[in-house]
Amino acid sequence: MTKNNLIDCVSEATKGTKKDAELVVDLVIHSITEALVKGEKVDLRGFGSFQVSGKKERQGRNPRTGQTLTIAARNVAVFKPSKELSGRLNGTTQDGGEARGTATADTVAQPSEGSTKIHGDKINT
Repeated sequence: MTKNNLIDCVSEATKGTKKDAELVVDLVIHSITEALVKGEKVDLRGFGSFQVSGKKERQGRNPRTGQTLTIAARNVAVFKPSKELSGRLNGTTQDGGEARGTATADTVAQPSEGSTKIHGDKINT
C-alpha cells in the first residue's frame, strides 16, 4: 500500500474529499515523525509502536576494496507490531486460537456529514 492508496481508503471510509483525506494522513505522519524526533515512543494500540533506537559506532568493510572503515553511530526508527497485529498476520491470537475480526471501515461509526472540520494543522470534530 502506498500513501496514495491510504489517502484513497481514508477518503472512501469518511466519504470526504481526497484533499481532506490527504491532509489527515499528512498530519498523522507528521505527528508521528515529530514525536520520534523528540525521542518519544509512539504507541498505537492494536497496531504497534514506533520508537527511536540508537546504533553504536562499528567497524565495517568496503566490499569493493576490502578497506576497513568506521560506520558512525546513528539513530533509527524501529517498529514493533502489537500482539493483536502479529496474531492477525499469523492467523492466531496469543492464546493459540483463531484471530477475531476487527473493525473495518465498514463497521466503524462514520462521522455525520460536515462534523469534521480541518483548519490548518488542527482537526475539529
